[in-house]
Amino acid sequence: MRPFKIKLLTMGLALLGIVGLIAPSFAQQAPPSTVLFTNATIFDGQNETLAQGMSVLVEGNKISKIAKSIPVPQGATVIDANGKTLMPGLIDAHWHTMFNFAPVSTILGIDNGLLNILAADASHKTLMRGFTTVRDVGGNSFAVKHSIDMGVTNGPRIYPSGGYISQTAGHGDFRGPNDVPATFGGELDYQQRVGNTLIANGVPEVIQRTREVLRMGASQVKAMGGGGVSSLYDPLDVTEYTFEEAKAIVDIAKSWNTYVAVHINTKDAMKMWIEAGAKSMEHGFFIDDEVAQLMAENGVWWSMEPMQAEGPIAFHFESPISTAKYADLVKGLDQAVASAKKFKVKTAFGTDVLFDPELGKKQGMFLVAMQKWYTPFETLKMATADNAELLKLSGPRNPYPGDLGVVKEGALADLLLVDGNPLKNLELVADPDKNFVVIMKDGKIYKNNLK
Repeated sequence: MRPFKIKLLTMGLALLGIVGLIAPSFAQQAPPSTVLFTNATIFDGQNETLAQGMSVLVEGNKISKIAKSIPVPQGATVIDANGKTLMPGLIDAHWHTMFNFAPVSTILGIDNGLLNILAADASHKTLMRGFTTVRDVGGNSFAVKHSIDMGVTNGPRIYPSGGYISQTAGHGDFRGPNDVPATFGGELDYQQRVGNTLIANGVPEVIQRTREVLRMGASQVKAMGGGGVSSLYDPLDVTEYTFEEAKAIVDIAKSWNTYVAVHINTKDAMKMWIEAGAKSMEHGFFIDDEVAQLMAENGVWWSMEPMQAEGPIAFHFESPISTAKYADLVKGLDQAVASAKKFKVKTAFGTDVLFDPELGKKQGMFLVAMQKWYTPFETLKMATADNAELLKLSGPRNPYPGDLGVVKEGALADLLLVDGNPLKNLELVADPDKNFVVIMKDGKIYKNNLK
């Protein structure tokens, strides 16, 4: 090698060494952001009694101190709440990041790249409605989740399930009417190839698919255990999967120290999946006393959605088959709530907005609809601290270790400042544009109307 080349190489290596030394020092010197809320009325997510005239200090992404008075740290952003209610960010325990913003014909017909772009845009809107965390229970939301976590896209924390695992002719089988019989071991259809749904039949196949979604980063596994509304080939009364298949899915999730959330509605299907070891019953519109008691005894959660036959949050479908099934489904909700309350079943709140672009905008209205069965306090506790308890079932698969759904020292700083008292007037959450004057997620302010 010639001398001048050696000299240039030496200089280049030296420069790289200097950059390597400087870059970490810059990162270490950057102080965490500090925000101080003063004169706030606190709903902590767990207690109905509000704490008046409090200060809350957020350092970095956590709540570091709560007291009547806190000295203002140097460089802190100070937000005078002026008596407004500071509460935890809302959590939607049954959300579909990839499917909530367009009709089914659009979702199933567009390129997956465009689908991810639209989902990222919709996720920003979800955050601005005050939902700082969602449990995604079906769809390949991994790319959107990663883009949010990287700060490339604004959106809620996502607990992803990945593609839901469905039997042939199950609730996750969105193939066309003439796409069966299929060749054994044949080519996957588009929705399976992009990972939005995964069709598996028999114990070996369900084991493989469960391991695949966990390999992709699922925090919990979503399986289809009974007939559904938006799918056309599975009547509501159908029990999906055999006990052996259900237990295989649950056992693989257990081996990864997480759990199975199962789409389900009928009594027989719920009894089978509870026996198999599933820990979260999604929907469960036909819960009765027997099933509720079984759920309570086994520590099984009910993830419910306040769906209505008519009104502003009623679902609308392109298919008359789905419309008829939906009407049949929602008839059982009053009885299901009564049984769940009677046996004190752990209950989570979700919306299940799916294939309806108008409903996503009304996410907060689903909370308001809960007043038919629950007090505002019970509703807001469910959408904050209780939902956060459900999320922790993912154990070491939890992508966001720490306390969510509460306002307490050491908790992750997901906070809403509400202009009014939602425990007195739950209607406030239906208009987040007007009433959520500050929205914070992970210690970062995404909205501040008090500037």
